[in-house]
Amino acid sequence: MQVEKELSEELNVCSDCGLEKVNLEQKFAKFGEYWSPKIVGDLNDSYVKVAKFKGKFVWHKHDSEDELFFIIKGNLLIKLREGEISLNAGEFVIIPKGVEHLPIAQNEVSVVLIEPKSTVNTGDVTGARTVHPERI
Repeated sequence: MQVEKELSEELNVCSDCGLEKVNLEQKFAKFGEYWSPKIVGDLNDSYVKVAKFKGKFVWHKHDSEDELFFIIKGNLLIKLREGEISLNAGEFVIIPKGVEHLPIAQNEVSVVLIEPKSTVNTGDVTGARTVHPERI
C-alpha cells in the first residue's frame, strides 16, 4: 500500500482514503465576527468548532454538556462563580457540565471548541449572542 496519498490542495481531502485535513489558519481567515463559532469537523457525537472572541460574553452554563476551550492564539480569561482561569495559546480547559462561566477576551483570541452537537453557545441563556453555527 502506498504510504503517501494524493491530496487535493483546494479541498484538503485524501482522494484515496476519504479523510479531510483541516488547516486552522485558513479556517480562521474565513470569518471575522466574534462569539460566532463555526463548525470545522465532526468527532463522534461532537463538533469541532473554531471561534474568535473579543470582549465579554455572557454568564451561562451547559446543563448536559462539557465544553473544551483550546486556545490557538491570544489569551482568554474564564470567570467562574468560584474563581477564574487564564488560558494562553497552546493551553486548554474543559468546563464541566453545570458550571457557570463567563469567557472574557481583552484582545482577539482564536479558539478551538470541542463540544457535543447539542450544545448551544450560550447554554441556558438565550439572547442576542445565541447563534446556530454554520459549517465552513
